[in-house]
Amino acid sequence: MKKINLLILDDKEENIISLKALLGDIENINIISTTEPNEALKLCWKNDISIALVDVQMPDINGFEFVSLLKANPKTSHIIAIMVTAISKEDKYLIKGLQSGAVDYLYKPLNPEITIAKVNAFVKQVQIQEEIIQKNNELELSKIALIQANKEAENARKSKEIFLANMSHEIRTPINGIMGIIHMLKSSNLNDEQRDWVKYLSTASSSLLMIINDILDISKIDSGMMKIEFENFYLKDLIEETANIFRMKAENKKLQLNLCLSDRLPKIVHFDSLRLQQILSNFISNSLKFTDTGTVEFIVDVLATHENSHKIRFAVKDTGIGIKAEAVEKIFQEFEQGDDRITKKFGGTGLGLAIVKRLAKLLNGEVLAESNYGEGSTFSFIVDIKEVVEESISKKEELVYTQLTPLSQLKVLIAEDNDLNSFMLAHMLRTWKCDVTIVKNGHLALEAMNTNKFDLILMDTHMPVMSGFEAITTIRNNQDPHKNRIPIITISASVMEHEQKAAFEVGADDVIGKPFNPIELYNKIVKVCQLDVINS
Repeated sequence: MKKINLLILDDKEENIISLKALLGDIENINIISTTEPNEALKLCWKNDISIALVDVQMPDINGFEFVSLLKANPKTSHIIAIMVTAISKEDKYLIKGLQSGAVDYLYKPLNPEITIAKVNAFVKQVQIQEEIIQKNNELELSKIALIQANKEAENARKSKEIFLANMSHEIRTPINGIMGIIHMLKSSNLNDEQRDWVKYLSTASSSLLMIINDILDISKIDSGMMKIEFENFYLKDLIEETANIFRMKAENKKLQLNLCLSDRLPKIVHFDSLRLQQILSNFISNSLKFTDTGTVEFIVDVLATHENSHKIRFAVKDTGIGIKAEAVEKIFQEFEQGDDRITKKFGGTGLGLAIVKRLAKLLNGEVLAESNYGEGSTFSFIVDIKEVVEESISKKEELVYTQLTPLSQLKVLIAEDNDLNSFMLAHMLRTWKCDVTIVKNGHLALEAMNTNKFDLILMDTHMPVMSGFEAITTIRNNQDPHKNRIPIITISASVMEHEQKAAFEVGADDVIGKPFNPIELYNKIVKVCQLDVINS
C-alpha cells in the first residue's frame, strides 16, 4: 500500500522529535517535518502531503494563518489539518481553528493513545479517499473504454449491415433472373425430361437463396429486427409440405424419408408458419446432408395438452455420421461445424442450427440435440402451440402467371440495369399483354417519360448514373401532375427494412424484393394501378 505523507510543523525542534517518536509505530506513513512555516508551505506544494499536524503558536505565521494559506491554495486545499496547541481549550480558539480550515485539535501535553488514535483515524480516511479516487478513475477509464467499444460495435454493425445489403443486392439480382426464367420454363411446353431438369434447377436456386436468407436472418435476429408473425394454418399440411420439399433429395441419396405423425395433433393452429417451416427445413436438410445410408425420420408428437394449448415435439432422427459429445453445443454457434473436417467433406455455412437456436428462443421454444457418434443424431424443437377451433381455412389457389387476366394496353416502363432481369420482367409483362419499354438507369427513365406516356414504372433501386431513389424523387417533384402521380413499384434486391422504408419515403407506391413470385408482382401492379380484374 502506498505510504501517506504526514507533515509536522512546530517552531520547537524538541516537539517535532517527540511527535515523530510517538507516531513512529503507525504503519504506512512517511513523516516530513520543519520548524519554518514558509518552508512548510513549500513542502506542501512540492510533496503529496495528506495530513498536517500544525502548532498554533509560532512566530511570523501562527497555525491559524498557516492553515488558512493551505486551504486558499487549490494545490494544498485537500490537506487534512490538525491543530496542536498548548493554549486554552476555550471555545473561541476551537472555533477559530475550525474556521481556518482545521478538522481537529490535539492538546499539549499530548496524550499518546488519543494522538495515535486520531492520526490513525485520519490515515484510514485518507486511504479510503484515495481508494475512492482510484476506483473513480478506473470507472472513468472503463466508461471511456465502454463508450469506445460501443462506438466500434456500432460501426461494425453498420459495416456488417452495409456489407449484407450489398451482398444481398449482388447475389439476389442474378437469382431473381434465374428464378424468373424457371417460372417461364414451368409455364412453357416441356417434355418430362426437361421438367425434371427445371425441378433440379429450381431446387438448386432455392438452396442458394436459403443460404443468403440464413445470413440475413442471423443479422436480423442479432439486431432485434426479426419479426414473428402468427397466423392460422393447417399444421399437418405444413408438416407434409416441408417433408415433400426434401423427398427428391432423399431419393437421389437413396435414403428413406419417413414421416411419423401423432393422431393427437391439432388440426388448425395459430403460430408463425414461416419460422416453424424454417426450423424444420434446417433439421431435415442437415440430416440428409450428413446421412449416406439408412433413414431419416420426421417425427411429430404431442407431449402435453392444456385446454387449447399443445406442447408439441418436432424431431428429425437420422442414421448419419453423428456428433462427438464435446461438439454438440458447438454446432449451435454461427459459422461452426461439429468437426472442422466436416466443412471440407459436406460443405455448408454452419449457420442453419445457429438460426434454429435463435428462432426457437424467439418462439419461446427449445431446441435439443442428441447424438451417438458414428450412429446418428436426433434434433428436436419443443414448443407450445395454440389450437384454433375452426371448421376450415380458405386455401389459396395456386395460379400460373400465364393464366392471369391480361392487363391489356397497360404501358409499363422498366428501369433495370441487369439484362437478365429486364428480359424476364418484360416477358412476364408481355404475357399479360402490357406495352413494355426498357431503360438501364434512372436518367434514361426520366428521358423516356419526356417522350412517352406510361401507366406504371417498375424501378430498380440500385442503378448506375442515377439510382432509382434519385429518379423517383425527381419524378415526384415534377410540375406535371400526369407525371408526378404515375404509380411506381421499386424492385429491390435488398431485403433490409431501412432500404424498403426509404423507397416509400421518396415516393414509391409499393416495393417488391428480388427474387419475387410473378403472382406477387401481378397483384401489386393491379393494386397500385387500381385495376379491376378477376382471376378464376
